[in-house]
Amino acid sequence: MKARPPASRPPKAPPVPPHPLYMPESDEVAWSGRFALQVVRFRYRRSDGTPSALLTWEMWRRGQGVVMLPYDPRTRRVALIEQFRLPALAAGEEPVMRECPAGLLGAGEDPGQAALREVEEETGLVPDRVVPIGQFMLMQGGSDERMHFYCGRVSLPDEGLLGLRGLEEEGEETRILVLPLEEALAQLARNEIRNVTAALALLWLQANAPRLNTEWMDP
Repeated sequence: MKARPPASRPPKAPPVPPHPLYMPESDEVAWSGRFALQVVRFRYRRSDGTPSALLTWEMWRRGQGVVMLPYDPRTRRVALIEQFRLPALAAGEEPVMRECPAGLLGAGEDPGQAALREVEEETGLVPDRVVPIGQFMLMQGGSDERMHFYCGRVSLPDEGLLGLRGLEEEGEETRILVLPLEEALAQLARNEIRNVTAALALLWLQANAPRLNTEWMDP
């Protein structure tokens, strides 16, 4: 009987890359659905050079994503979205979370272009200037997800509510809110905005709005 060839790994669950601190024992894909789940048994090299105890970690492979905070420097307002989040409900949180437009990168997709796409899909807005905020891990204790953060210049309408958006084929419904930056920051200070990506982007804008208010007032 011929031996079966080893099953190919899902593209979203490549082996963990080598590193001087990483001492792998085994690396298996336990689930290969929309997001893969790996079970990795490993040791790491401690600061004194000795190996750690043998560890078994489940790692959720979500890949890379993008976040963009739409900001109108003329009126000093931001656009946020609200949508239903099942994990928030499971955590005992209010399931309708107030967030920034965000999404996952497609294969080979440029992060900046992906951020523009997500903003248009989820809000209908089209930023004409974009500045990068940075790249951050969201849950380094359990997932490889790395997010590219941006702030985009938009021209917001006078009304405070832009209605509903989202991709029907993804079962998505996003409610768009337009808030003065000061009010969004006040909500953040009151811990009413519980989403970490929105919190980080708003805190960045709090520090950088004076500069953008000058630079982005140009045509």
